[in-house]
Amino acid sequence: MMSRYRSLLGAFAVGALLVLTAAGTAQATTARASATQASTAQASGVKAAAGTAGCGRAPTLTSGSHTIQSSGQNRSYILRIPNNYDNNHPYRLIVGLHWLGGTANDVDSGGTDGYNWSYYGLRRLADNANNGTIFVAPQGNGNGWGNPGGQDVTFIDDLLRQLEGDLCVDASQVFAGGFSYGAAMSYALACARPTVFRAVAVYSGANLSGCSGGTQPVAYMGLHGLRDNVLSISGGRALRDQFVRNNGCTPQNPPEPAYGSLTHVVTAYSGCKPGYPVVWAAFDGAGHDPGPRDGCTCDGWQTWTSGEVWKFFTQFDSSTPPPPGGPVQVGVNYHLVSTQSGKLADIYGASTAAGSVLIQWRSNGGLNQQFDFIDSGSGYYRVRARHSGLVLQVANNNSGADITQQPDTNAASQQWLVVDRGNGAVSLTNKQSGLTMGALGSSTADGAHISQSTYAGSANQLFQLQRA
Repeated sequence: MMSRYRSLLGAFAVGALLVLTAAGTAQATTARASATQASTAQASGVKAAAGTAGCGRAPTLTSGSHTIQSSGQNRSYILRIPNNYDNNHPYRLIVGLHWLGGTANDVDSGGTDGYNWSYYGLRRLADNANNGTIFVAPQGNGNGWGNPGGQDVTFIDDLLRQLEGDLCVDASQVFAGGFSYGAAMSYALACARPTVFRAVAVYSGANLSGCSGGTQPVAYMGLHGLRDNVLSISGGRALRDQFVRNNGCTPQNPPEPAYGSLTHVVTAYSGCKPGYPVVWAAFDGAGHDPGPRDGCTCDGWQTWTSGEVWKFFTQFDSSTPPPPGGPVQVGVNYHLVSTQSGKLADIYGASTAAGSVLIQWRSNGGLNQQFDFIDSGSGYYRVRARHSGLVLQVANNNSGADITQQPDTNAASQQWLVVDRGNGAVSLTNKQSGLTMGALGSSTADGAHISQSTYAGSANQLFQLQRA
């Protein structure tokens, strides 16, 4: 297994320097909303807050290689579905990301160690525990994860959207992990998609794939070797410390093994926000390696890292979702100001009737231009018009469909994922349709309908939240 990693070290060292030079340009806002904004299945036994649109449907996807269009490119991935797959049972989903020069097949197959090291050893542990888990290994462009302009984050968005639309995925149980460049991509996903990924495992990483956003908490596990001569452990500590801050943990210098001890030390930080742990695993022995073994400078599938990551991921379940968070506060009245037009979201004619449409209009001081947010759990909110007490709802799942005010039933069509897009702007994406709120046709005119469309990061889809 590890001989393949070592054969790539020289190439990685050169590639790392090139990517580090370009890292600042890899932090652009990504396109399209995440697949966890897919509609919720109502199949018997499926939790409304967790099951995705694929629940209750006969799947068309099968285990094996697949291709998907993303950002105008053909991208590929390998999928592993449990043999006894039940389309009424929401499954954990783990995204396994390869290293520079590695491939999706290396992650899926386990390389020379085979099944025992498939998905960094997690697939074997899932099978041993009889724990239904869907695994997917995406393929990076050029066998890496440069993420130019957020392109690779968008690829993962599109991949998750396809999987969750076809398979029964527990949207509160989506994880990512990878080694080296795959670790960098796992970190980028934690930064850019904090409400999508429940936790990440970063094996010997650095900031190579960018960090768009990076201000919200995500359960985080970092693993790094003292002897790493490709990506220094100091870089891994920096990634860790960002989520120590984001997760509200008590800062510390966690213990690490002595050089030459050929051991490892795992530290769980204290004081973290409930549901957002940070764990740091430092090791001595193997260098730039995801599978170190104690007592030698060797490696292999018998490594301790698989068990520690599996334990970290499986501590979470659907009954313990992360506390609601994000860029809004419950009980606060806001104006939703379009970053494109500078105009406010407005209930047409200040009507209090159900079915009245949402438009944009210049600020006029009316209560029909004020909204507050009601927590729906799992990161979603209902958006309530202050003057009527009704909540915003999509009319249907079609792009261009109106958004209207309706009595509050907490339906998926009334739930919105509020994503911090940087510079004080947010997007609002509907849980049922997976489409994002914005002025129809990018109009700047008074009275233009605010409808829904596929997220593209355009100004008409971004709003400043101003306290009323």
